[in-house]
Amino acid sequence: MPKMKTKRGAAKRFRVTGSGKIKRGKAYHSHILTSKTRKRKRSLRKGGYVDKTNAAKVKKMLPYA
Repeated sequence: MPKMKTKRGAAKRFRVTGSGKIKRGKAYHSHILTSKTRKRKRSLRKGGYVDKTNAAKVKKMLPYA
């Protein structure tokens, strides 16, 4: 059986924690920041976790993570 390939786009966006959760960065923090509030931009800096409904799909994209 050949090795499975990792989806490189997913590998750049997600990290698996020790407990098995999948960390992700938040969207909407790249441009047009003048119209967003300070509070909103501050919260976008922090990471988030992939929802459990999507976690299985993401894990399938990262077979060795």
